Amino acid sequence: MNSKEIFLRIWEREFQTTVRVLKAFSAAQLEIKAHERSRSVRDLAWQCVIDEGVIASTEARNDLRNVPAGPPPAQTMEEIVAAYENAHAKAVAKVSGFSEDEFNRTVSCVLPGGEWKMPQPEAFWGNLMDEVHHRGQLTVFLRLAGGKVPSIYGPSGDEAPRYGA
Repeated sequence: MNSKEIFLRIWEREFQTTVRVLKAFSAAQLEIKAHERSRSVRDLAWQCVIDEGVIASTEARNDLRNVPAGPPPAQTMEEIVAAYENAHAKAVAKVSGFSEDEFNRTVSCVLPGGEWKMPQPEAFWGNLMDEVHHRGQLTVFLRLAGGKVPSIYGPSGDEAPRYGA
């Protein structure tokens, strides 16, 4: 199995887990915040949509100096999940179409302070880890809201491990 196949396999498993976490929230829980400076459940869930879109939009040279603002977060969790699933499908289609050499190319990002370069897989993995981080925040919010936290990498206290999932 090559590096692209490994990334795709793990990315798909993380995507499915995030969908389960998002679907565990009720409509009344979207505005919950852990602290006044914290982002809401809606904003964190929408960040997962954005993270999938970042992977789909990665090019060899990414000029991020004047990126237009993205759309505002969807109003319901059903809309967020649908947008997340759509963004993931687009991103997977793009990455799946890369040859192994294209997958492993170096990409650059141009920011107001300059340009930096890195291997594309490193950028993809970093983006996926950011999404996993936000999913972790969401599980804490879910617990604070009295919801049931799905099993992620092992039992959650509410659900037995999902071996083989």
